[in-house]
Amino acid sequence: MAGGIMDKVGTSRAGKSSGGIVSMQGIRFNKSGLDNTDLRDFVEDGNLPLYLVSGDGIILHANKAELELLGYEADEYIGRHIADFYVERDVANDVLARLSAGEEINKFPAQMRARDGSIKHVEITSSGRFRDGELVDTRCFTMDVTELTLARQELKRQDDRFQQILEAFPIPFSTTDKTGMIPYYNRAAVEFAGREPDIGKDKWCVTFRLFTPDGKELPHAECPMAIALKEKRPVRNVEALAQHPDGTLFPFLPFPTPILDENGELTGAVNMLVDLTELKRAEEAGNHLAAIVESSSDAIVSKDLNGVIKSWNRAAERLFGYTADEVIGKSVTTLIPADHLDEEPQILARIRSGERVESFETVRRRKDGSLVPVSLTISPVRDASGHIGGASKIARDISASKESEHRIRMLMREVNHRVKNQYSVILSMIRETNKRSETPEVFERRVRERIMALARSHDLLVSADWKGATIFELVLAQAKPFGHEDRISMSGPSITLSPNAVQYLGMAFHELATNSAKYGVLSGSSGRIAVDWHVFDSDGKQTVRLTWSEVDGPEVKSIASSGFGTVVLTRVAPLAVSGTADLQHSKRAIVWTLEAPVAFVEASLLDGEST
Repeated sequence: MAGGIMDKVGTSRAGKSSGGIVSMQGIRFNKSGLDNTDLRDFVEDGNLPLYLVSGDGIILHANKAELELLGYEADEYIGRHIADFYVERDVANDVLARLSAGEEINKFPAQMRARDGSIKHVEITSSGRFRDGELVDTRCFTMDVTELTLARQELKRQDDRFQQILEAFPIPFSTTDKTGMIPYYNRAAVEFAGREPDIGKDKWCVTFRLFTPDGKELPHAECPMAIALKEKRPVRNVEALAQHPDGTLFPFLPFPTPILDENGELTGAVNMLVDLTELKRAEEAGNHLAAIVESSSDAIVSKDLNGVIKSWNRAAERLFGYTADEVIGKSVTTLIPADHLDEEPQILARIRSGERVESFETVRRRKDGSLVPVSLTISPVRDASGHIGGASKIARDISASKESEHRIRMLMREVNHRVKNQYSVILSMIRETNKRSETPEVFERRVRERIMALARSHDLLVSADWKGATIFELVLAQAKPFGHEDRISMSGPSITLSPNAVQYLGMAFHELATNSAKYGVLSGSSGRIAVDWHVFDSDGKQTVRLTWSEVDGPEVKSIASSGFGTVVLTRVAPLAVSGTADLQHSKRAIVWTLEAPVAFVEASLLDGEST
């Protein structure tokens, strides 16, 4: 069979040979120098895979290289239809159809299935042998291009991935060829420029128009990218103004970088653009803030987490007597009297935990040794990553307010006396109104109880110079008239309620205690009351959650949805502190929950906390 191949390999479609030359798909042998036996051995043992296929597609012969390429034995390969070995049978049939039509196949891409199941990417080169116009057989050379094809596919995958990365890149990015023409830009560049660059037309930069920082128009041909291409060097630290098509201007910083080949020849350039708008705004805001700090009438000081002073404004010089040069770099304890030195470690601990200290009153020492009462507000200072690196402190001289404090206290006592007189007047008015009510005794008793509850809250405020009262004090004051206080447990951090919170939460606790004394735990039968509260962060705001839980008491029959007590608990009290409340009950439990911003509940810092 192989001899027949060699005898006819040079025959054309018309059946004629080319003189004394035998041709095999571009390989030529002179018969005078190489006999058929030598040629057969060359083909059979050569490295180029070759097989012979009949006109109807049956494999007639395959050399050793062909069999080794696909891993088949001769009896597994020869005698079968060639389409059986193609991944796509239609491709094999297409090749046979083309050959039958007299077409020569040159490096036709195909995929063949090896014996082990792997796929071989090949290029087929073939021409047919005809007799009386009919395809007799065809000689096919198989070039294994698997590694090349896989490499090309991998390069394409990497290129596609690189394109996706550039498209997702948040920084505006574009490229140019060596003439400055823009062949590529990502979506961030479109958003940056406010326009879609015209590929093949726009050069150097994706922006609409350019200006120098002082407002002079900058031709694109003189922009940093043009300079980078012209001088074959990166251009850095050259700011410019870009203009959107709508006329708006914004500052930016380009980073044009030439691309050179292995011979150092310019092939193009890449450019990244950084919008400086926010940075410029931040600089302006910083300058504005610095001017405000410097002109403030309050002393403004910053310090690091070790208590070392970092900045000092003019008002601080006036208040404490030290110049900035005298105190910057020194410990803030320079300003703290010996009997107040324990304040600094406490406040630094709070600052490290991210807390803000507001309206803390204390005493500080001036350069001349005199003491000055001050009100301090201290806030954590965070860097761009949110890390706390220090604190800013505002100190206000409250000497004048302290001097009048005694007089104010006396006035408050007088006011308290007068307010209580007003309560008596109110009670009298209620009694008069009761005369015309259907159930005057019940009406009078309930109103008197509620007014007295207000009075108890008022007493707490007066005793604390109207600064506020703790939750513990307020609950105890409102529950004490009903007895059985031992059935009430309280837990939570020390919080001083604002006067407003004291009055309205006092009303809420009174209604809860009244209901409990009539129907629940405080009636003396069974159960317990737990009042607990804690502070948590909600959307960046400190929030307090307070819960009154009355459990294991007498069976709860119902809770009126329109009664005065329910209105106080679910509407009046929470609204007064800008919060929300929920009142729930089950068979043997009543739970009232209040959530409100700390800023609307807390009065001031606790005793013992400092700058």
